Amino acid sequence: MKVHFDTLGCPKNFDDSQVAMARLEAAGHSIVSSPEASDVIVVNTCGFIEDAKKESIEEIFHMSEYKQAGKKLIVSGCLVQRYADELFENMPEVDGFIGVNDYDKLPELLDSLSKDTAQRFKQRGGCDLTGIEDVMRKIPENPYSAYLRIAEGCNNRCAYCVIPQIRGPYRSRPMENILEEARKLADAGCKELILIAQDVTCYGMDVHGKSTLPQLLTRLCAIEGIRWIRLMYCYEDRITDELIETMAREEKICHYIDIPLQHCSDTMLRRMNRRSTSESIRQTLRKLREAMPDIHIRTTLIVGFPGETEEEFSELLDLVEEQKFARLGAFTYSLEEGTPAAEMENQIPEEEKQARLDAVMLRQMDISLANNQQKIGQVLEVLIDEQDEDGAYIGRTRYDAPEIDNTVIFTSEKKHHTGDIVQVRVLDAFDYDLEGREEVL
Repeated sequence: MKVHFDTLGCPKNFDDSQVAMARLEAAGHSIVSSPEASDVIVVNTCGFIEDAKKESIEEIFHMSEYKQAGKKLIVSGCLVQRYADELFENMPEVDGFIGVNDYDKLPELLDSLSKDTAQRFKQRGGCDLTGIEDVMRKIPENPYSAYLRIAEGCNNRCAYCVIPQIRGPYRSRPMENILEEARKLADAGCKELILIAQDVTCYGMDVHGKSTLPQLLTRLCAIEGIRWIRLMYCYEDRITDELIETMAREEKICHYIDIPLQHCSDTMLRRMNRRSTSESIRQTLRKLREAMPDIHIRTTLIVGFPGETEEEFSELLDLVEEQKFARLGAFTYSLEEGTPAAEMENQIPEEEKQARLDAVMLRQMDISLANNQQKIGQVLEVLIDEQDEDGAYIGRTRYDAPEIDNTVIFTSEKKHHTGDIVQVRVLDAFDYDLEGREEVL
């Protein structure tokens, strides 16, 4: 059968889809790039927060329109893992539902849909606590930049988060398993590896009792062909001196780190069930900048968490002003059933949450513009992501992750391809973008 995947949500969902694609191809099915060309459509959903749930449901209904052409529709992913029973009952147009831990069963379930006696199915299993061994993954064409998942699940139990309920406890992939996948990606032309997990800095703790992320990074840096290695989803309290030293020593590791701090008030951090403190946050940020003066730190913040006072929100604004993060995203608190935060008193009204979000992002816009203006005149390495209709190239520096961070728009007299890395002189700067021209060496 011809199968089309429609994937929503975070990079971990895209990794799930690629694993599922490889399994289907191994079973004799083929993957197609459009729903029109398919026999079966798989919508891989996100169910992390309310907005993501709404987007997933809207996309399911949109794809259900292809049922009129005789196509089968399967819904997978986090939304199913949370709400399989409700979805099965309320979406009769969907032929099957499958959770995040059951993609190995997808070929068999797909075969069942091709039979004359086919019946709707619902498959939602638990987690395999022995680890994640399978590296079989469909590598896309020209994978110049690729996410590399090093673990599954989470043990952190933040008060607002449903991920442990969806994905289960933390399970590190064996190091050799990760290295094998990284080599395959490098052989296929990958230049940028982006390490992901629910908590990258926790890698190895479930197996060895301590983080072995520095050792993994050192071995990844030895793989020929890989130029950049980027760290996402790092918890502040697990950023060790050894990790910082490794980042500073290894040339391939981008001087970029994503640290989802969420807040900085000690009271709020305790309420969120976070291990960081106001003091530890500032100490870690200082250490990173002392070891790598050019490091670009990305963070995410939550505003409007239950009970957040004006004083606590002011502390957060003060941190934004003080630290001048190179990259920052903020979100209003989303009440998620089944989490401790959902039962807390003093829920903040939506209008107040939005006002606080606007205040953070307006302040960050000025900071981002000032940071970018400092780059005018500099020559930066840029990895090309695309070319626009006017012929200009659009890419990213070592300091920018795909889709969420700044872009560099530049002109060149040379012909380039997606994935090329070139030298660009910055000529102008805006809130979240740079403009430039390729430097002729």
